[in-house]
Amino acid sequence: MSCHRYEALHTRRDFLAQSGLGLGAAALAKLLGPDLFAASSAPGAPSLSDSLASSARGLPGLPHFPAKAKRVICLFQSGGPSHLDLLDDKPLLRERFNEDLPDSVRRGQRITGMVASQARLAVQPSKFAFQPGGRCGTLISDLLPHTRGIADELCVIRSMHTEAINHDPAITFFQSGSQLPGRPSMGAWVDYGLGRLNDNLPSFVVLVSVNAKRAGQGLLARLWGSGFLPSGHQGVQFRSAGEPVLYLNDPAGITRERRRVMLDGIADLNRLQHAQSGDPEIETRISQFEMAYRMQRSVPELMELTGEPAHVLESYGPDVQQPGSFARNCLLARRLAERGVRFIQLYHRDWDHHGGLHEHLPAIARDVDQPSAALVRDLKQRGLLEDTLVIWGGEFGRTPYAQGDANREKYGRDHHGKAFSLWLAGAGVKPGITYGSSDDFGFNVAENPVHIHDLQATILQQLGIDHERLTYRFQGRQYRLTDVHGQVVKGILT
Repeated sequence: MSCHRYEALHTRRDFLAQSGLGLGAAALAKLLGPDLFAASSAPGAPSLSDSLASSARGLPGLPHFPAKAKRVICLFQSGGPSHLDLLDDKPLLRERFNEDLPDSVRRGQRITGMVASQARLAVQPSKFAFQPGGRCGTLISDLLPHTRGIADELCVIRSMHTEAINHDPAITFFQSGSQLPGRPSMGAWVDYGLGRLNDNLPSFVVLVSVNAKRAGQGLLARLWGSGFLPSGHQGVQFRSAGEPVLYLNDPAGITRERRRVMLDGIADLNRLQHAQSGDPEIETRISQFEMAYRMQRSVPELMELTGEPAHVLESYGPDVQQPGSFARNCLLARRLAERGVRFIQLYHRDWDHHGGLHEHLPAIARDVDQPSAALVRDLKQRGLLEDTLVIWGGEFGRTPYAQGDANREKYGRDHHGKAFSLWLAGAGVKPGITYGSSDDFGFNVAENPVHIHDLQATILQQLGIDHERLTYRFQGRQYRLTDVHGQVVKGILT
């Protein structure tokens, strides 16, 4: 899909075509009267600056109803965390260890090619104990003791499901509502609909955790892209090293005053081109240049943590001192939330444990457990949790049967989208509950299924958006984040 849907009209062919159209339009105007074509220059007609300001404010009529959430923090665990080892205890698996998964459970459902050649699908229980947390008593794995400590703030959904079976389509589905690339990401839809709360920071910010020892699968920038929406709605990724945003600092010898003069001159040229071609991406270009200028002051202050109290830094764990760590990014997420960023997307990788799960899962759980809990507590202490929706989860879960030999320590679990778990907190979500359930094997949803589109509809609902009414016309049809699906999960809302 080409992003250059409009071309500047400078070629000889364009000149001849426009000249012909111009003569015809002049003759038609003469016949029909001079006032018919005067609307574009009439007093009160929207100017380019009006259009830019409207884009920053969001769409007219939004939010559709009073919002419970002003912002969203999505803690995305890329690779598929094992719900059976973290959030969904299944005692029956311990009783049926190394037995074949019953055909009555599988029901002939599709499995990946990585286990299709195995002689058996042997049941593999979790080797990690579960304990009740908080007053609510939600069972959470010993791998997540800090998360268990905030159980009374969490709504754990154990009946998530998706059609996607491999990582890229599953992550793309979670982020954009489609398994195929090219659709706008969730954060882009929110920015398009609601606009900015802070003129000095982007409305949609992305933080990708880095770990020198574990890289995990790559993440493509299209996951936070704007798709067919104007490109100004795409997420802005903050880097973990060097300049937080590329070219944020002025070159040597360029003063802020000279930068202002240069931007004003470029804006004048862009407005001339916009008047000739009508390309809406020129509006985006002007807006983004102005945002970048303001970010030169707001972003360095945001990234500087010296003003944070010692007890706050300690609450996020020792990794908070490491730029690019999940702990550091969780603290930055809170600072972004304080400053009015609407959609804050964190990515943490390396949850794809096809082998060595018993060794690798505890290590990555330690990466995220304390910072995730600290973020929720920090938001609550500052009065931000009541209007901040926090989401923790991945694109799918893992199988109840072993990949490899169930009797060996090197076993893993394969991808599984038929039933998995995630948690939410804040912004009108019922605290201290579990919603839905999987069957005794953790393979199929048994009660209150929640589809990816249902989750997306519910996120928009809490932001005051009717997911069926936030649409964008492209290639002859109206598109929306939830496509033609999705029901708000009212059972988890206050």
